[in-house]
Amino acid sequence: MFRTLATSALAAMLLTGPSQALDLDTMSAEERAAFGAQVRAYLLENPQVIIEAINILEQRQAEAESQQDVKMIQVNSAEIFEDGYSWVGGNPDGDITLVEFMDYRCGYCRRAAPEVAKLLQEDGNIRFIVKEFPILGDASLQASRFAIATKIVAGDEAYGQVHDALMEFTGDVTDVTLARIGEGLALDVEAIKAEMNSDEVTRRIAETRALAQRLNISGTPSFVLETEMLRGFLPAEQMQQIVDALRDERS
Repeated sequence: MFRTLATSALAAMLLTGPSQALDLDTMSAEERAAFGAQVRAYLLENPQVIIEAINILEQRQAEAESQQDVKMIQVNSAEIFEDGYSWVGGNPDGDITLVEFMDYRCGYCRRAAPEVAKLLQEDGNIRFIVKEFPILGDASLQASRFAIATKIVAGDEAYGQVHDALMEFTGDVTDVTLARIGEGLALDVEAIKAEMNSDEVTRRIAETRALAQRLNISGTPSFVLETEMLRGFLPAEQMQQIVDALRDERS
């Protein structure tokens, strides 16, 4: 009889929570000891229950995190999707918006770049926003300053070219190497260098960092795909599945 009680209580405790299973405070010390022994015996005989409980817990945690992400995105939507200065590529009139927080010195960002390009090309209806988020030291910051200054001085097309070149560049980021990249693209390197440390460039980087902090983004690449937060590298096929699911929800 007590074994049946212990088994039922344990299953309820693992799958719904201890407060809903059994009030241990009303049990005597002897009853609690006996209950503990039965719990141990049950777990040894049925270890799969632990895995089931862990899976349920992880699922609930993931759902809670997803709900929190949706709230954070809603609260910060203007800064995420319409900040007025981040570069917009892909299809500017696309029905889905993908935002990437990236760092030019990030190896996973380099891995993600061709996957994002593949997604944009094959889908054809995705608006893509780049958030300059240099977090890997002075070289990252210098590269971002150069890219942002290029956008200010030479416009969106030049920024796109510099962005791609910096993402592919694997050497040391220095004034010399940045100048070579700019010269190779026939840009006014001196004008860009003069803009790199301007208050406007500094403001844009600071605002993106503050936004990332509010979104609990601490690594790159990190993506905002409409109402979902995607932290880390994802292949194009997996991102496409999420995009398709978002479209299905709207239809």
